[in-house]
Amino acid sequence: MPEPIRVRGSVVVPEAELQWRFSRSSGPGGQHVNTSDTQVELRYDLAASAALPEVWKERALERLAARLVDGRVLVVRASEHRSQWRNREVAAARLASLLGEATAPPPKSRRATKPSRGMVERRLENKKRRSEVKRGRGPHRGE
Repeated sequence: MPEPIRVRGSVVVPEAELQWRFSRSSGPGGQHVNTSDTQVELRYDLAASAALPEVWKERALERLAARLVDGRVLVVRASEHRSQWRNREVAAARLASLLGEATAPPPKSRRATKPSRGMVERRLENKKRRSEVKRGRGPHRGE
C-alpha cells in the first residue's frame, strides 16, 4: 500500500511497521479462486511501534488486550472482496479505525447535579395528576 495508515490527527503508522500476509479466501468464487491469494492478514506490532506516542501506545495496549496476539501484535483480517487490493484497503481501514478508537482519550467524567426545585415540583405534580386519572378509571371500591 503506497500510503501509510492514519491513526488520528497527524499520527500515521509507516508501512515499515506493518506485515502483510496473503492466503486463499474461503467462500464463493470462479475458476480463478483456487489459485489467487485474496485473503489479507495485516499484522502490527503495537508494543514495538515507534509511530505512536507513549501515552497512546499504553492506552491502546490496555484497551486492545483481548485482541492482541502474545500481548503485543494486533492482527486484522479481510476476505470480503475477490480482489486482494480491495481486501488490503479494507484491512488498512479496519486497523486505522481500531487504533483510532483505542487511542482516543477517555470521556470526561459526569459531574453529579441536583434537580432544581421547580423541576422536582413539576414532576410531583405530574405524578399526582396521573394518579388521579388512573384512580378515575374502572369501578370504585371502598368509597
